[in-house]
Amino acid sequence: MIHIIRTRATKEQLDEMLQTLCAYVKLAVDIQRGILAGGGPLHADCESALLEDGSKQEDIWGADWNPQTQQVTYEALINIRPRQNNRSMDILDPTVRERVTQITQQLLEGV
Repeated sequence: MIHIIRTRATKEQLDEMLQTLCAYVKLAVDIQRGILAGGGPLHADCESALLEDGSKQEDIWGADWNPQTQQVTYEALINIRPRQNNRSMDILDPTVRERVTQITQQLLEGV
């Protein structure tokens, strides 16, 4: 189940997002709005939810959240965007990576 998280997630929301992949949650993070969508089978599903909610594609970056280790990883197909100088599945810009980490930790850490 995909949830758009605007404020700290509840345990119930995280459990529902974990139903798809069990061990981790695929995310799309809007670094301008400070929100994320998580829980889909693909990062693109989460990205679509944010786009429908009014986010701009250039502000959305893909990541994964592991609730066991409380760690963010930055690899997703939606991150391949040559026009934004990111030619990799990994988020290459350290500023973007840090913003994705901050938003994810703020909304999901400790849940």
